[in-house]
Amino acid sequence: MEETSREAVATAVQRVAGMLQKSDQLDKVEQYRRREARKKASVEARLKAAIQSQLDGVRTGLTQLHSALVDVKDIQSSLADVSKDWRQSINTIENLKDVKDAVVQHSQLASAVENLKNIFSVPEIVLETQQLIEQGELLQAHRKLMELECSRDDLMYEQYRMDSKNTSDMNLISIYFEDVQGLSDELAKQLWMVLQRSMVTVRRDPTMLVSVVRIIEREVKIDRRMVDRKKQTGFIPPGRPKRWKDKMFEVLEGTVSTRIESTQAVTREVDKMWLVRLLEITRKYVLDDLIIVKNLMVQCFPPHYNTFNRFFSLYHNAVSSRVKELAFDDLEANEIVSLLTWVLNTYKSVEMMGHPDLYSECDVNQLEPLLPQDVVNELLTKYITTFTSNITGWLRKALETDKKDWQKETEPEADQDGYYQTTLPAIVFQMFEQNLQVAAQINGDFKEEVLKLCLKQMNFFLIRYRDQAVMYKEEHLRDRQLPQCYVQYMIAIINNCQTFKESINSLKRKYSQSSELSDSDTAIERTLNEVAKEGCQFLLDEVFLDLENHLNDLLTRKWLVGSHAVDTICVTVEDYFNDFNKIKKPFNQEMTNEALRRVVIEYIKAIMQKRITFKNAEERKDGAERMIKEAEQFKFLFKKLAAGEDTDRLCGAIAAIAEVFKLTDPTLLFLEVSTLVSKYPDIREEHIQALLAVRGDASREMRQMIIGTLSENKVSSSSVTQPIFKDITVPTITMTTMTSMATAKLLK
Repeated sequence: MEETSREAVATAVQRVAGMLQKSDQLDKVEQYRRREARKKASVEARLKAAIQSQLDGVRTGLTQLHSALVDVKDIQSSLADVSKDWRQSINTIENLKDVKDAVVQHSQLASAVENLKNIFSVPEIVLETQQLIEQGELLQAHRKLMELECSRDDLMYEQYRMDSKNTSDMNLISIYFEDVQGLSDELAKQLWMVLQRSMVTVRRDPTMLVSVVRIIEREVKIDRRMVDRKKQTGFIPPGRPKRWKDKMFEVLEGTVSTRIESTQAVTREVDKMWLVRLLEITRKYVLDDLIIVKNLMVQCFPPHYNTFNRFFSLYHNAVSSRVKELAFDDLEANEIVSLLTWVLNTYKSVEMMGHPDLYSECDVNQLEPLLPQDVVNELLTKYITTFTSNITGWLRKALETDKKDWQKETEPEADQDGYYQTTLPAIVFQMFEQNLQVAAQINGDFKEEVLKLCLKQMNFFLIRYRDQAVMYKEEHLRDRQLPQCYVQYMIAIINNCQTFKESINSLKRKYSQSSELSDSDTAIERTLNEVAKEGCQFLLDEVFLDLENHLNDLLTRKWLVGSHAVDTICVTVEDYFNDFNKIKKPFNQEMTNEALRRVVIEYIKAIMQKRITFKNAEERKDGAERMIKEAEQFKFLFKKLAAGEDTDRLCGAIAAIAEVFKLTDPTLLFLEVSTLVSKYPDIREEHIQALLAVRGDASREMRQMIIGTLSENKVSSSSVTQPIFKDITVPTITMTTMTSMATAKLLK
């Protein structure tokens, strides 16, 4: 206490010191004293109030404790009195056991009296119930049945309560009510029959379906009540719980499954389109039934049944099961496509489960797939395998048919532009188009896969097509009179290559999303070009077989004195090219250019073979002028045939060689030869030696000088884009050849 007083004094001193730090604050001492007095009075008042409040609470608590003590003493006294009375009444309670038994017996007898009327009328009620069931009065029949079951169950329950181990009395009751179970089973059969015909019943007599649902709902409530009583007493009547609601859903599920399974009207042996017909019937049945469920049947069931969604799931599961069965059958390729198209596209489309009349009730995107992805993949693989086998057979058969056309004595058909063609490209790409259209119905990825397969098979087919074209040419060479229209059909083969190119590009634009070239694309392009170019080569071979004798007359004594070989060559080439005009671009242009090139090369070969050696300047002049004239003839002809820009250069080679022959001053021969070499850098030494040998007046020393000088100043021929002399060989004169020539001269 003293320490507290000292702390209070110290605090007060500190506060006063804080207030009186300045001299002018001394005038406010009285003011400070009054303020501190007010604070002190306020604190004392709050302390008094708090202490008073605590004292009042303590006083109240003491009063309540006192009252509780008095109450406890009263209760203790009352309990003592009760204990005393209970000990005195034990004997009295034991004497009331007989009264208790009498009460139980009275209760049982009262129940028996209450059900006595029903007990004696059981046979009559059974008969009435049977008649009501037969008449289709199901609600009335069920009410009677409930009365019978209630009487039986109450009697059994009372017997169970009285003596649960007395099975003989229980059996006696069961025997007496044995017809009740039969009535229950009979009524159940009628209910299931109505449910099995629910789609028909709901349109003709919806009240019948409503009655069935009401009966089942009653039984559900009775089942629930009996199960609850069993939990309390351990007793449950025979046949309970019936679980008719579960059975109802089983029947509906079986009805839906039967409905789906019964859609197959025909088999493959009877109708090749059996699967398409089956799927269409299934689609129609499912759609019609679900619309009936939505518009009519939903009103016959309680809302908590979620009727539409339940039927929606039942039909989905039934269709899924049926589709799986079909998937595991031995389906053909077209049937696989029909099934997958229906499963992946039609099923969820507006034509079926996504129909506008159903869309508001369900979300088709939430449906599980009809077929697992592994089954879909297996079917697609099977289709690809079958399709590969089929398309190989189709292409082989198409080629065999086309080959037979090649032997015809009539010209092939021409298209609208007059180009020869056969039906092969149209047949092949019609097959591809049909299969790609079918594949596109499944999905984009599968369409791409089928397109790749078609292109791959197309490449194999074109290789066989090329082989057959070669065999066709070889067969013709064995007898050039057959086939009569060889040239026209070879032109058609070339044109088919261009048609194939155009058709392939059309298919890729229509069915492929990728613009990149694949290996198959490159291989097809290469093979088509090879077939077309080989075909052009075969036709040129045909031309030059007819020109062979006339080409052999070139640069001979016969030619020098006057020969119409070149005239005949030009007429023959022009005649052939009247047919070659039926070749499509770009192969017709390539054909013309190649024909010009071969004519010029054959002409130069004739020079290099040294069939003639000019004896004097006059012969050289006549021969050179004739060569220049014939070069102009070739130039005129091939420009008329629309040859390329190389015409002047190719024909100019003949004229340039003629200038070497025409030169009269041998001393200028080196300059003329140098000019020829500068124009045609691919000319070789042996070519120059052959030219000088044909000229006939160049000495050995001059030839060596010209060859040596040209060798030292040789111009590179690597930059020549279209060499002329590269493929021209100069025949070497062997000892055997010289002997043969000498012998020929002696004989002559």
